[in-house]
Amino acid sequence: MMFDSDIIYALVKSKDWLKPTATSLFQRVVQGKLGKVHVSRETLHELYYVSMEEGVSLDDYISRVASITSIPNLEFLATTHETDILALTLMKQFRITSIFDAYHAATCLSMVPDRTIVSTDEVYDRVSGLKRVDPRNI
Repeated sequence: MMFDSDIIYALVKSKDWLKPTATSLFQRVVQGKLGKVHVSRETLHELYYVSMEEGVSLDDYISRVASITSIPNLEFLATTHETDILALTLMKQFRITSIFDAYHAATCLSMVPDRTIVSTDEVYDRVSGLKRVDPRNI
């Protein structure tokens, strides 16, 4: 299973409608109850842009990244040029407008064995081969 960036961002923000769910999920990740959970490394790039738009300082962003990347049982998956090509192809084929959503979908399809992405974003429902699970249902 792979977590989408909406869950990661909800975890690090002080207030977010998804924060209680994210906090609960990450408690289970740390305890190993969900096994190894994957995240696209592109999540860190997306988090950077969203954080900067919200006025988060670079020091606070660095702290966010340090805390996220140190979570036990959370594995960040690096992209490759094949992931890049697949992401762009998915954008065209499934009308995905966010490059980050496309990268998350491509990473999940190519590197996550069960091809399950945990997200509130319904864009993933359009992508053949992906299974989206709403985090509030876990």
